[in-house]
Amino acid sequence: MRSAPDAGTPGSAASTSARGPRLGPVGSLGPVGLVLAGGLSVQFGGALAVSLMPRAGALGVVTLRLVVAAVVLLAVCRPRLRGHSRADWGTVIAFGIVMGAMNGLFYQAVARIPLGPAVTLEVLGPLALSVLASRRAVNVIWAGLALAGVFLLGGGGFESLDPVGAAFALGAGAMWAAYIVFSARTGRRFPQADGLALAMAVAALLFLPLGIAESGTKLVDPVTLGLGAGVAMLSSVLPYTLELIALRRLPASTFAVLMSLEPAIAALAGFLVLHQALSATQALAIALVIGASMGAVRTQVGRGNAKGLDDAAQGTAL
Repeated sequence: MRSAPDAGTPGSAASTSARGPRLGPVGSLGPVGLVLAGGLSVQFGGALAVSLMPRAGALGVVTLRLVVAAVVLLAVCRPRLRGHSRADWGTVIAFGIVMGAMNGLFYQAVARIPLGPAVTLEVLGPLALSVLASRRAVNVIWAGLALAGVFLLGGGGFESLDPVGAAFALGAGAMWAAYIVFSARTGRRFPQADGLALAMAVAALLFLPLGIAESGTKLVDPVTLGLGAGVAMLSSVLPYTLELIALRRLPASTFAVLMSLEPAIAALAGFLVLHQALSATQALAIALVIGASMGAVRTQVGRGNAKGLDDAAQGTAL
């Protein structure tokens, strides 16, 4: 699960950021390369998080990720606290709550089921949002393709996956869809990446008591803290920065299609880092969901639904 640029602000192609991070030579990778690098960073960060869970627990890992990411983003963005209306603060607080729930549910999922299937189930949230936003009959095909993939992934009844883990992943997907909506709203109300930084701080504050309750002093163990900082950098700060730069030169539609590859990248990370091999049926299921996501996005592009696609492209997860 990830934290992407706010819609309409630093993540949009037309946006410029006087205070945003500058990576200079990194831009030489090209925008597509930057997005793929961000995806690799997110999913390998997720694999690192799974390996950290025996030390700190799922809630502890989420807490470390959110707290470190919030500290870094607040330091880089230096958001202004004055001059915002009550509605502005209500939006950013709701965004933070959704962000925290999205992360918490997803990490509960990957504590129980492999990373690749977890991301595949999670991506159904944005896919459903995309299908509903376009309101075209052809999207019934994409929805059916995605459901076929989920049926295969669950072995016809999720006997091959922990049902609780699958439910957590689906819940994370619902929160991912909500994240997209609130990311767009926050981006319209706050300049630059201020809204994202403030929402991350809200999520961190909400999760801190949960992480302390589960992990206690384990959170300040130097090794655990260092690994947690690595998760935060790989899963939040680095991909956010790479995508911010890429989206200045990359159409949001192309970005959204690239995001559809997340389940495949997650499966690769799970195999290389966690030795989580997929069966042929699970691989086919993931391919079906990826195909459905790409098809739904392309349908929106063909209809010229630029605004909705720009919003959808900004929220991605791990």
